[in-house]
Amino acid sequence: MILPDITYAIGNSPLVALDRLTAHLGLDGRILAKCDYLSPGFSKKDRAALAVIQSARATGDLAEGQTVVELTSGNMGTGLAIVCGIYGHPFVAVMSEGNSPERAAMMRALGAEVLLVPQADGSARGEVSGADLALVEAAAQTLTRERAAFRADQFVHPSNPQADETGTAPEIWEQSEGSVTAFCDFIGSGGTLGGAARFFAFQGVKSYAIHPDTPTHPIQGGGYSMPDLAHLKGAPLAGTLTVTGKAAREHARLLARHEGIFGGYSAGANLAGAVQLLQDSEQGGTVAIVICDSGLKYLSTDLWDDTP
Repeated sequence: MILPDITYAIGNSPLVALDRLTAHLGLDGRILAKCDYLSPGFSKKDRAALAVIQSARATGDLAEGQTVVELTSGNMGTGLAIVCGIYGHPFVAVMSEGNSPERAAMMRALGAEVLLVPQADGSARGEVSGADLALVEAAAQTLTRERAAFRADQFVHPSNPQADETGTAPEIWEQSEGSVTAFCDFIGSGGTLGGAARFFAFQGVKSYAIHPDTPTHPIQGGGYSMPDLAHLKGAPLAGTLTVTGKAAREHARLLARHEGIFGGYSAGANLAGAVQLLQDSEQGGTVAIVICDSGLKYLSTDLWDDTP
């Protein structure tokens, strides 16, 4: 089959059983990995980017040729760079200097303009804090006004969680033949968790939020200590899990070594959360996770340093 353009390759990613890894760890149960890192932009955010742009064009909120601006840690920006390039919209990504440089390089290669915002005083490179994100948000708002642009606003736009409620979660349910008993996801914008939880609730599947253990951490793309995320309001969550940056790093390495899945920090956090569940309340069950993005976006970070 020949696809009309690359956006038709977004979604329908494979679901892979991590049976080698669960056996290595001596776990009672299964972990199923939804490999959205195989999307064209190497992340799960391709789904949200496509949904937001298609919706905005359909409603007239985004005019032909109008510039699109968005705050990003790199994944939503990469997805938007691809989608905007296909649909003919100039795209400007606004990102903290704390994010890995691979992300900015990829967006520029895809035709995006990238505005890097200096970090807040006291912030560490490779760790984007809530204060850093606030500076990026202010810059994105200013740029949107100056360019008379459309703001994609992944933290608010309803098409973000809808992409997972109607795409990611139903795909997992169908691919697993209804065997999933739990789902967990590291919180960024809250779109994946909020959307998936709303679908899974009707299937009797429990959904869990994953948080970092401290406000400053190396898990890029989330954990900004934002308690009022729009996409999680009213979401049917069964509980929360806490994952350290060290655990996310170790589990990303385990994922690569034992399953050949080269995911990033948040994928490691998701795996660590799933392991916690199988060791506790979901023992004997089947936990689904998303491999959020590619390890290629972290080659300049400590994620792969000194890997045995």
